[in-house]
Amino acid sequence: MKDLTPTRASLDPIEIASRDEIAALQLSRLKWSLRHAYDNVPHYKAAFEAAGVHPDDLHSLSDLSKFPFTAKSDLRANYPFGMFAVPREQVARVHASSGTTGQPTVVGYTKRDLETWGGVVARSLRASGLRPGDMLHNAYGYGLFTGGLGINLGSDALGLTTVPISGGMTNRQVRLIEDFRPKGITVTPSYALSILEEYAAQGLDPRASSLEVGIFGAEPWTNAMRKQIEDAFDMHAVDIYGLSEVMGPGVANECVETKDGLHVWEDHFYPEIIDPNTGEVLPDGAVGELVFTSLTKEAFPVIRYRTRDLTRLLPGTARSMRRMEKVTGRSDDMMILRGVNVFPTQIEEQLLTIETLAPHFQIELSRQGARDEMRVLCEAMPGAEAQVRDAQMALVHKIKTVVGVTVRVEIGAPGSVARSQGKAVRIVDTRPKD
Repeated sequence: MKDLTPTRASLDPIEIASRDEIAALQLSRLKWSLRHAYDNVPHYKAAFEAAGVHPDDLHSLSDLSKFPFTAKSDLRANYPFGMFAVPREQVARVHASSGTTGQPTVVGYTKRDLETWGGVVARSLRASGLRPGDMLHNAYGYGLFTGGLGINLGSDALGLTTVPISGGMTNRQVRLIEDFRPKGITVTPSYALSILEEYAAQGLDPRASSLEVGIFGAEPWTNAMRKQIEDAFDMHAVDIYGLSEVMGPGVANECVETKDGLHVWEDHFYPEIIDPNTGEVLPDGAVGELVFTSLTKEAFPVIRYRTRDLTRLLPGTARSMRRMEKVTGRSDDMMILRGVNVFPTQIEEQLLTIETLAPHFQIELSRQGARDEMRVLCEAMPGAEAQVRDAQMALVHKIKTVVGVTVRVEIGAPGSVARSQGKAVRIVDTRPKD
C-alpha cells in the first residue's frame, strides 16, 4: 500500500493547534450554541428551564454536564420541524431517517451549515489520503439518507472528481471502478464485501484495481474486517463516523498514517462519554456512550445528543484533537443472552478467524419457553462446503470461549445470507415483546 500521509502544510491550522487553543475556541462556540438553541428552539428553552439551567450558567467546558440530554425521542416528538432554530425559509436542505422503527427524525441545514458540513467531510477525505484532483467512487446512498450527499459535499469542497454511483447495481459498481479507475471509494463495509464477491464473479482481481483507499462507515466494523478488506484490495481502509442528528458523515475520521481511532473534529462537535445507565460523565479513556453537542450548527443545533454508540475518548496522535475508538456497538444493539452482554461485532470477530467461512452473517434471537436462544446464520466460502461441520464446531467453540455464550450456528451455501446494499441488518429478533 502506498504512503498517503498528508503534508502538514495541507492541514487546517486548528487540526494541529494546541489543546488550550482548541478548548478556548470550543468554550466560545459552546456559549453561542447553547444561547442559540435556548432562544430559538422551544424544546430547548423548556428543557433547560426544567433542569434549572440557563446558557449563562456555562463558564467552563465542564459546566456542560449541568445541561439536559437530547434523545431521539425528543426529535420524534417535535416532528417535522419543531427542532429547527431558524425559520423554515432559511433551511437550504432537509434530510430524514427512514422511520422504519418509528416517527422519522428530520434534520435541517442552512447554507452556512452545508458549507461547514462540506468542510469537515473534506477534512475527513484528506485525512484518509485523498488529494485535490483525485477521483472518488461514492457508493453511499443518495437521497434522504445523509451519506451520499454528505460525502459529495466534502468531495466537491476538496476538489475531487466524484462518481456519484450510490448503492446497488453491484456489477455496475465493479465495471465503473475498473473503467474510471478511482483512487478512493466511500461505502459501508458490509457492501464492500458484496463488491468483492462481484469481483470474483467477474473473474477480476481486486488487488489489481486502482483503489488505494476505502473510507468505510455507517455501521460498526472490526479491525479484523479492516485487515480482510485491506488484504483483498491491497488498499488502506479507514473509518469515518457521523450521524444525521449531529451533522452526517464527517464528524470524525481516522488518519491514514496512524489508523488508531477517529479524530473528532472538535472545533465543530464537542464530545462526551457518559455512563449509559446513570448519565454520569466519564473521564477520557473510559468506555461508555458517546454524546455530542454541536458548536456551529445554525438550523439544527443539538445539545448533548445521546448517540447510543459505545466507545471511549483518547488523546490525539496524528492531530491535536481527541480520538474516539472504533465504535464497538450501540447500546440499543446490545443483546443480553442469559445474563451476558453480546454485540454483533463480537460475533464478527470470531467468524473472521475461520478461513472456510465467508464474512456474511446474521443473528437470530428467539425464545424457547422461558429461555432466550441465539442462532448465528453464516455461509461457507466457495469450495469449502465439505468443511462445514468442522467450521460449525469451531465457531460455536470460539463464541463460547471468547464471548461467553452458547449459540447455535447454521452454515449455508455460498450466497445464502441476505446481502445489503447499505447498512447491514445484523439482528433479527423474533422474541415476543414483553
